[in-house]
Amino acid sequence: MKFILLSLFLSPFALLAVDTRQVGAASVDITPEYPVRLSGYGGRRLPNTGVSQHIFAKALAIGSDEEGPAVIVTVDNCGVPAAMRDEVLKRLAAKTKVVNERFAICSSHTHCAPMLIGVLPNLFGMDIPAEHLPAIERYTRELTDHIEKVALAALADRKPATLAWSVGKVGFAANRRNFPTKPVDHDLPVLRATGADGKVRAILTSYACHCTTIGIDEIHGDWAGCAQEALQREFPGAIALTAIGCGADQNPNPRRTMELVKQYGEDLGAEAKRLVLGEMKPVNGPVKCNAKQIDLAFGTLPTHEEWQALAASKTPAIAYHAKKNLARLDRGEKIPTHLPYFVQTWAFGNDMAMVFLPGEITVDYSLRIKREFDHARMWVNGYSNDVPCYVPSRRVLDEGGYEGAGAMVYYDRPTKFALDVEERIMKAVHEVTPKGFVVPRQ
Repeated sequence: MKFILLSLFLSPFALLAVDTRQVGAASVDITPEYPVRLSGYGGRRLPNTGVSQHIFAKALAIGSDEEGPAVIVTVDNCGVPAAMRDEVLKRLAAKTKVVNERFAICSSHTHCAPMLIGVLPNLFGMDIPAEHLPAIERYTRELTDHIEKVALAALADRKPATLAWSVGKVGFAANRRNFPTKPVDHDLPVLRATGADGKVRAILTSYACHCTTIGIDEIHGDWAGCAQEALQREFPGAIALTAIGCGADQNPNPRRTMELVKQYGEDLGAEAKRLVLGEMKPVNGPVKCNAKQIDLAFGTLPTHEEWQALAASKTPAIAYHAKKNLARLDRGEKIPTHLPYFVQTWAFGNDMAMVFLPGEITVDYSLRIKREFDHARMWVNGYSNDVPCYVPSRRVLDEGGYEGAGAMVYYDRPTKFALDVEERIMKAVHEVTPKGFVVPRQ
């Protein structure tokens, strides 16, 4: 079934046929009704004191059961772990036609959402007090249920719709590293789902920037939450979903005030609105989903003697991390030498390809992908399907610093990555992305 785009003006997209497909969207409030520790900042040691903004899990389901639906879920949280995705996928596979390569979870990385079991376990540089664990464990279970619920709701909501997309610009992200090279990616890809009645049903955006404008002791979605509110205000009845690009080394600038949080959300919402109301490129063709599980090698692991020296560090997080690994060795456990890493792509015919990369991944990856593939047809998401640690490019790894090495202790990883981390990931991206998106080498 086709819709025909008619225009009184000569535009590049006039008179183009647009595929009608089954699309559904849903939203579930995931704000806890009880106090729970927040993630993101290690200096906060007490449960949240209130709620400044409700947080959500939202889902967009694309495609019929016959062709195989693709479901993307966005979650207002610092990071959804792979174990949670695996559990939700197992439940969905028993009830629906959703399969591994056609299911993606994108975390907003807000630093004002509840802590989850399996994400940033060493954030506080000490054991979490026993009295705080039940709330964290409870919220982890409840969020798992919420993600399943919203995915099922989006699948149940599927109706005829068309998809279109465009890319704008937003400028509030700045490279935060204290090194001479400071790349940024200010692209704002926007996907619009429009119902048969002409109304906008869903809007998906993605921007490469940390959700660290504020660090309050209350629940809040940061700029991503404000952007969703802005778009849903402008398009009543539509569901706005926000993902994050390769923003591990990008911060909002300036930051630290609630006024700035709202401003950034409104800025992103205004740019997305401009695109949604303008001429967008049709997204046609079947959704071809591919995925590949790879291993990222860690560098040389510390020896027992080196762990002992680190355990004497005056930096609490380093000492705590080392003592945990010494205890593992004393129990006869092996320290892992590799990190499992899930690379996923969705190609919508020849019109657009989405890349989903796990972890706090640095901006060099999105920039490289958009060099080696057709920039005009590529959409790159980070913080996808798992947030196991920072994932530096080779340049950032060589430079060192927090994103290159220092942050690994908070994620309980044994050491920094081996030098081939970028090449392993890019090789997998090329393997799972259709060749028609590759830019021919000169």
